Amino acid sequence: MTQDINYTTKTKQLIDNLKSVCANYGLGNDGNEFKIISQVFLYKFLNDKFRYEVKKKREELGQDLEEDLLMDLLDENVPRLKPHQQLDYLHNIQNTDDFAKTFDDTLRDISLENAQVFSIKSFSGAKDKLFDELSQFITDPSQRDAFCRALINKLFEFSFEESFEDYFDEKYDFFKDIFEYLIKDYNSDSGGKYAEYYTPNAVARIIAQILVPDQNVKQARCYDPSVGSGSLLMSLAHQIGEDKCTIYSEDISQKSSTMLRLNLILNNLTHSIPNVIKTNTIAEPFYLGKQKFDYIVSNPPFKLDFSDFRDDLEADRFKERFFAGIPNIPKSKKESMAIYLLFIQHIMHSLDDKGKAAIVVPTGFITAQSGIEKKIRERLVERGWLRGVVSMPSNIFASTGTNVSVLFIDKEAGKEQIILMDASKLGETVKEGKNQRTVLTKAEEAKIVETFNTKEAVEDLSVVISAEEIKAKNYSFSAGQYFEVKIEYVEITPEEFAEKMNGFETELQQLFTESADLEKQILENLKKLKYE
Repeated sequence: MTQDINYTTKTKQLIDNLKSVCANYGLGNDGNEFKIISQVFLYKFLNDKFRYEVKKKREELGQDLEEDLLMDLLDENVPRLKPHQQLDYLHNIQNTDDFAKTFDDTLRDISLENAQVFSIKSFSGAKDKLFDELSQFITDPSQRDAFCRALINKLFEFSFEESFEDYFDEKYDFFKDIFEYLIKDYNSDSGGKYAEYYTPNAVARIIAQILVPDQNVKQARCYDPSVGSGSLLMSLAHQIGEDKCTIYSEDISQKSSTMLRLNLILNNLTHSIPNVIKTNTIAEPFYLGKQKFDYIVSNPPFKLDFSDFRDDLEADRFKERFFAGIPNIPKSKKESMAIYLLFIQHIMHSLDDKGKAAIVVPTGFITAQSGIEKKIRERLVERGWLRGVVSMPSNIFASTGTNVSVLFIDKEAGKEQIILMDASKLGETVKEGKNQRTVLTKAEEAKIVETFNTKEAVEDLSVVISAEEIKAKNYSFSAGQYFEVKIEYVEITPEEFAEKMNGFETELQQLFTESADLEKQILENLKKLKYE
């Protein structure tokens, strides 16, 4: 945990230093600032990952091989950097003429030479570049050399000291916090406009441990159709084993795709980078019809305007996927459109025959009395796909006050033992800036996971019920509606009963008397009213 804190603190410090450089050259809060910071950040990690793997390979072989031969022996997923492309070299030659051009050319060559492994595809199949010509974002050519020198110097100053190499073997669940920190300045609407929310680490861990209660999975295809930074997929991959799963993802956000790529590199999942697709998952799904998945995790956008392509979804080719229907466009507040209902249907359609899924949904979904929500719940119950639901504490997301639940789908769940859990009373409230957030303790996380996986009924926490019982409650997935209503009985003597009844009679008599007085006063006041 100390290493995690050290890593996070130092990384945030690097981000702040890079922001400072951008600000000093007139790019503070500029539309290109995010590109500059994220791409420079990526170069730093490619550089350090390469150095780490080279050192490890030399120690493994016990000899100092020539550079070209050593490159051939490295794993195919390790970035390749030539000596003149490394950070040390650029730092040493920073005072040469046209350094900005050298800097841009270096990043361009790294991008081209590593495109096969590290590029992200769009829906059309076109691959993105790892790096832009960053110096060109400075409009004054005379400042470009100095700008690139400043960036290189900030990267060169950044060090994790002796413990740095350990991080390449760590599980980077905490990287989600770094991602959120990096882009918080570029999302002033707290996720509302661009639907960029971040799944808390506790929720991600709970989901992974419920979906994969043991690590006996041989090989798995894991998918997130609204991936963001990938925190849900990272936790799932760690639970399964990085070498036993292949990651697939889709997201409309270029920022998310860029940061997910970084996350995959950090988490020993580089082999899955070619499966990162930038696309509109609802309107232009890349994997639909091509691939089904063993595990799907998703924290989809709850509110997002999709009116531009809503009518296109009415086409016959979408009807099988969106079996429950497509939300209508509200007359006002288009950003309130319940796009998450489309993601749930997309996920159900994308599961393999034995597939499992976990979806973060607004808690209102689990009790809606009609409409698309109810149709989805009916299908899950009727087909025996509902494994259970966990209703989370309020404010578990710092950036939104929406109450959330996690819907667990398992195509082999059956209809007899469905577990519904109300964890809303768990956790403790902490303050994060202007927001309050509920944080679960490790013990509470473990309690949720164990209770769910063992299908244990715990008073005021969980119930285990059948599909028939759910039907009888109008397909409600709320645990609270199934809790036993308890009435406490207290034994009293006949004398005590008579005394209580006398007390009630006296109190009622007083109320009746007061009522009569009030009626009399009202009538008298009415008589005094005159027409003017």
